[in-house]
Amino acid sequence: MSSRRVRAHAGARATTLFCALLALGLAADGIAAAAPARTPDTSGTRPVVTRAGLDPTLVAGRGADVDFDEQEAENVTTDGTVIGPDRAPYTLASEASGRKAVRLTPGQYVEFVLPRAANALNVRYSIPDAPEGGGIAAPLDVRVAGRHRATMTLTSQYSWLYNQYPFTNDPRADLLHPDWWITECSCVPSATTPAPEIDKPFRPTHFYDEQRLLLDRTYRAGDRVRLTVPAGSRAAWTVVDLLDSQLVAPPKTVRGGVDVRGFGADPTGRRDAAPAIERAIAFARRVDRPVYLPPGTFQVDRHIEVDDVTIIGAGSWHTILKGRQVTLDAPAPDGSRHTGVGLYGKSAADGGSRNVRLSGFAVEGDVRDRVDTDQVNAIGGAMSDSTISGLYLHHTKAGLWLDGPMEHLRVRDNVIADQIADALNFHTGVTGSLVHDNFIRNTGDDGLAMWSEKTADSGNTFSHNTVQSPTLANGIAIYGGRDNTVSGNLVADPVREGSGLHAGARFGATPFGGFLHFTDNTTVRAGTLDLNWRIGLGALWLYALDGSIDADIRVTGDHYLDSTHNAIMLASEYGVKDLYDIPAVHFKDIHVDGTGNSVLSARTKGSATFENVDARNVGAVGVNNCGSFNFPASGSEFALTDLGGNDGDWLSGWMLPNTLTCDDRPPVVEPPAPSPW
Repeated sequence: MSSRRVRAHAGARATTLFCALLALGLAADGIAAAAPARTPDTSGTRPVVTRAGLDPTLVAGRGADVDFDEQEAENVTTDGTVIGPDRAPYTLASEASGRKAVRLTPGQYVEFVLPRAANALNVRYSIPDAPEGGGIAAPLDVRVAGRHRATMTLTSQYSWLYNQYPFTNDPRADLLHPDWWITECSCVPSATTPAPEIDKPFRPTHFYDEQRLLLDRTYRAGDRVRLTVPAGSRAAWTVVDLLDSQLVAPPKTVRGGVDVRGFGADPTGRRDAAPAIERAIAFARRVDRPVYLPPGTFQVDRHIEVDDVTIIGAGSWHTILKGRQVTLDAPAPDGSRHTGVGLYGKSAADGGSRNVRLSGFAVEGDVRDRVDTDQVNAIGGAMSDSTISGLYLHHTKAGLWLDGPMEHLRVRDNVIADQIADALNFHTGVTGSLVHDNFIRNTGDDGLAMWSEKTADSGNTFSHNTVQSPTLANGIAIYGGRDNTVSGNLVADPVREGSGLHAGARFGATPFGGFLHFTDNTTVRAGTLDLNWRIGLGALWLYALDGSIDADIRVTGDHYLDSTHNAIMLASEYGVKDLYDIPAVHFKDIHVDGTGNSVLSARTKGSATFENVDARNVGAVGVNNCGSFNFPASGSEFALTDLGGNDGDWLSGWMLPNTLTCDDRPPVVEPPAPSPW
């Protein structure tokens, strides 16, 4: 018998074929949910400024306070084609901000109107991969106010990953783990006879990149920015997702600073600047002065160790540390096979670093695939009593991966984009630290994470950050630890195998203890479909895998908007459902505006209380209560307590305290768009 061909369902067939065409750089006329091409509008369209694809009034006071204006391409004048909305993984629309974007072919354009004076632009885009992987380059013409013209050279070298974790950039690769169970055949391929044939490229993802452009001068509010794909472009299509515009301050000087040029650092980027920067750091420490990185591009192809030093750039648009990824002659003791540009504190085993101040520059890496043992992060090591602010971190594995124990770190006002893995991870014993007012977009793993492996992270706060479009895992995730707070954040558009907000007893983390508070956060278009379980997650997801989540967990003031499946999910792994539980979670002053399924999906034993939890536009039964799937005659193993004020008739009396209402995979009812409460 010939080998059978795997097809999940008709939608998957269409997605797979479409993505194959994308990977080959071919025109694809059958883009899912494509809208008709728009007629160009010359009537003076007013700019539509959004935050995470929403009216800013819906998320006022939440997320990062940024100095740029976001405009979604689908809201402006174009002769291209709107793609989306789509929340199915492995599609261009699902990874776009707001789940929509605009597809241009050569000769087509998209035109924005500046809402405020601006002298700098940032374009989020996607172009095809090369047929064999590795990316291509293609031009994009930029015209401002009908006069200034520049050409951006777009690249897909840092996008387009494929296959199973930890992924590859080879679209022709066979399964990386044929001994893993996959949904495409509901089988373990290496243990299946006849062997399934898997379509290639398998599971394309991480389609987008972004690029910044400093203009020749400041342009006025109302001036138009036209992005045009020139005729003859190598890219058969260019997808524009959004434009950020901002007014960048002139380069900063540091009076009394130790200028790295005085030690031989080349600001043109032609010569290795790392030794000169290290000499400047050593001198600055002796004379107790800050190091100054002036405007320019400085080539740094390895880690620079920082300890008890202040390093200040001219501003993240003006000072760039840019490095190539370098293959090591032999693996390093920590398992790294590569090195690259990065500023690292000393390892915790060597006592860590203290009193480090980093601000006002960009780190541009060269990481194109994921090697988990590699230390190719922009910021790493251990840095206690330190501050990291005003940086732009781009194209590294993780923006900041901090290996503790360490204490009292402040990470503020940074932009972290296009990472292969996390934007920031507090890994092992990070205490008393703050991550505040950071903007994060397009990570290949959790946006912000605390991972209490071996030693608990404790007393930390993630506050008022914006996390958009993580292509894998969660927006913000807490793995074990104690006495941590997640407050005032905005999380949008997680794509697969994760949620907006997550707490998980998993990955070998220390048990949860003390308290864990989720306070005044907003998620939008979260609560994705888990592709392994084929069930809908929650915008907030608590998961007992390695142990119970037995802490004082309080969720107060959160808003869950336009959740794809559920607003809240509490779950235990099925194999340990009778061993672990989530004993007590307290919900108060919550708004749920739109769910594809339920307000609460309970798939564990435990309990929760609800007070002033208001819900509307709920797609299924208000509480999908499966308990731990033993279905005893006494009712679910998960108990609900109504403390009053729960509007929207989602928590009806007949559900209390533990009526079984289990529907394992309810149909999705698409809710209307969120609106003012």
